[in-house]
Amino acid sequence: MGNPQENHGNNVASSGVAARDPVTLNQPLMGAEYPPVARERPGTDITALEILKYHWKDWVMVLIIAILEIIVYVVIPPFRRFAGENDIAYYQFPKKSSTVPTWSVLFIAVFVPLAVFLLYFIKRRSVRDFHNAFLGLGTAIALTALLTDSIKNTVGMPRPDFFWRCFPDGVAVYKASKEVLCHGDPTEIKDGYKSFPSGHASWCYAGLGYLSFYLAGKLGIFDKRGRTLRVFWIFLPLLVATLVSVSRVDDYQHRWVDIIFGGLVGFVVAYFCYRQHFPSFFSETAGYPYKYIPGSHREPTGGSSERSAMSLPTRSDDLEAGRL
Repeated sequence: MGNPQENHGNNVASSGVAARDPVTLNQPLMGAEYPPVARERPGTDITALEILKYHWKDWVMVLIIAILEIIVYVVIPPFRRFAGENDIAYYQFPKKSSTVPTWSVLFIAVFVPLAVFLLYFIKRRSVRDFHNAFLGLGTAIALTALLTDSIKNTVGMPRPDFFWRCFPDGVAVYKASKEVLCHGDPTEIKDGYKSFPSGHASWCYAGLGYLSFYLAGKLGIFDKRGRTLRVFWIFLPLLVATLVSVSRVDDYQHRWVDIIFGGLVGFVVAYFCYRQHFPSFFSETAGYPYKYIPGSHREPTGGSSERSAMSLPTRSDDLEAGRL
């Protein structure tokens, strides 16, 4: 009778499976290819119709929030905070055109992330991933916009260039109470009371912040493999959001507190909306959408080995090696 350990090693070798240390049992073999795991392949992914049947109430809610935002932005006037003769100097910064026009914020915050989601969909053909990413982004933008404009109208803080909106000819006129008596364009005056918080900052941090979370999950930022390039791609959207926000201070449209608070609003809302549809960055399945729709867990048509492979998480190396 031989040594039990030797017999065990012989049995493992004869079965064609390499012996592995129990500590590293869940780690891939050196040089081994990862199995085609959790690929959401055609025939195993949920259909668009099934997703919409489950999520139609969520999309209706996003639409309602968007309608409320339009009402708050267009119909409800902002509170007109007192701006008097003694403190008008705080609002006499030069009036400049916007470095980043307001119309372009929609493109930056919505269509740039959406383009990334679409590219991933073209590569992977995962309807679930594209839908969940799109729904989370839409919810984040709608909620952020509603929060931002509601706070703007409630606070009614004059912008740094408010003097030139109120008195475009430079001739200041005051009431008996020493409050300003504006004679400028009513639209410019109304917008002049919307300094806090910054809409550019909140929108950009909501959209691009959400994109950063999406990339962090897909690239496996916390998989303990130490690849700096992935950090660059994750922080690139945040850099763009920061530059757009700082431009509002340079244009004398906002103060530092306006863009900091606006950025925090967008960033926090984006995170909560992302986590509604995707797991934590520390999760083994980080970057893959939750499969919470009843009856949507289809099994592949292959044998048990294929079903076993499909149940395992995909690691970030798959993405970097072009296997995703």
